[in-house]
Amino acid sequence: MESFLPMLNAIDSFLWGVPLITLLVGTGILLTVRLSLIQVVHLPRALGLILKAKNRGAGDISSFKALCVALAATIGTGNIVGVATAVKVGGPGAIFWMWMAAFFGMATKYAEGLLAVKYRTTDERGEIAGGPMYYIRRGMGEKYRPMAGFFAAAAVLVAFFGIGTFPQVNAIVDSVELSFGVPRIVTDLALTALIAAITIGGLRSIAEVASRIIPFMAVLYIVICAGIILMHIGEIPAAIALILDSAFTGTAAAGGFAGSTVMMAMQNGIARGVFSNESGLGSAPIAAAAAKTKEPAEQGLISMTGTFIDTIIICSMTGLVLVLTGAWHGDTAGAAMTGAAFSSLYSSIGGALLTISLALFAFTTILGWNYYGERAVLYLAGVRAILPYRLVFIALIACGAFLKLEAIWVLADIVNGLMAIPNLIALIALSGIVVHETRHYLEKVRRGARMRK
Repeated sequence: MESFLPMLNAIDSFLWGVPLITLLVGTGILLTVRLSLIQVVHLPRALGLILKAKNRGAGDISSFKALCVALAATIGTGNIVGVATAVKVGGPGAIFWMWMAAFFGMATKYAEGLLAVKYRTTDERGEIAGGPMYYIRRGMGEKYRPMAGFFAAAAVLVAFFGIGTFPQVNAIVDSVELSFGVPRIVTDLALTALIAAITIGGLRSIAEVASRIIPFMAVLYIVICAGIILMHIGEIPAAIALILDSAFTGTAAAGGFAGSTVMMAMQNGIARGVFSNESGLGSAPIAAAAAKTKEPAEQGLISMTGTFIDTIIICSMTGLVLVLTGAWHGDTAGAAMTGAAFSSLYSSIGGALLTISLALFAFTTILGWNYYGERAVLYLAGVRAILPYRLVFIALIACGAFLKLEAIWVLADIVNGLMAIPNLIALIALSGIVVHETRHYLEKVRRGARMRK
């Protein structure tokens, strides 16, 4: 397989270059315009709905738990390693372009959540089934059934060989071994047993765990980063100025940093932002479809807060920590760069804090993607395929710590990109439906407000 690596790298570079980034950002811009800046105008309502949604309607889990499942998959190693990689290659300016990707991505995530609820259905067991494969087929028509199948097949491959398994398992076992000296096989066995116990229970089990871990790990990471930011509070204006200036002028070489162009900052910032919050990839709407709600637009609003929390808050804090501490132009890269930034305040326990954060982020990503892959398998092969899928997924977790074929990583990257294409086409094709549903919902909200007066 390694002999195909040069060809796979070329495909990966092309796919995640200008064409897909243009489609991703272009879709977000289109939806932002057609929805009249919904991610700005209605963000306060969206944030309020996280805990106040009525949860009355068909669905398997509450809107909050559906958001937690989606956040479980999106808040992962990309928030730590991905941001550091983007800043290392693209300079501080990459953070600005990450913000831009998230801003327009919020409109994309809103549309995904809305369509997921509008076109969801039930499986043979009476459980909710939804996501891009359903809104492609039911929204665009039966003639697009092959495109829906293509999306589902790509989602299964990503769950098995991409975001859902190997990168997360390796991140956990490597960081635990490095920080605490625990042998890889011990960590891997414990991780496999834990994943098996949770995922065999299905969505409700995953949602219950996610709803408990996600708030804790997000607050923990924010507090860790806030400590470093407060230590450098006087330098924040200069750091913001550097981020904005580097976004449009590039970054000169400094220390171990080779210098970057505006295009490098833009490409790395947007790509890493999308990898982190998954807006447009079509993963989050699979979880959104299971929410107990009668209003597709309401779940869309809740869904878009996922991108806000993931990138605007968590990724931004990582980026600011890297810039404020100067770790971005040191000799380290990836998780080691973030570790160096943490150690600037927390000294010897900085590495342990990073390991705990990384392990929690990676663990919840495995849970979220297990569910995404399961729903895709359900679409392709029916209920009978769910148990075999779960067993294969658990087996891949068990051997994931010992597989380091670079070609598998690159292939997973490619499949991840291919998963986004049919979803983005559907979002553009069904954007009129999204606008209509949004206007209908907002009019109901206005009428309700007038009646209360």
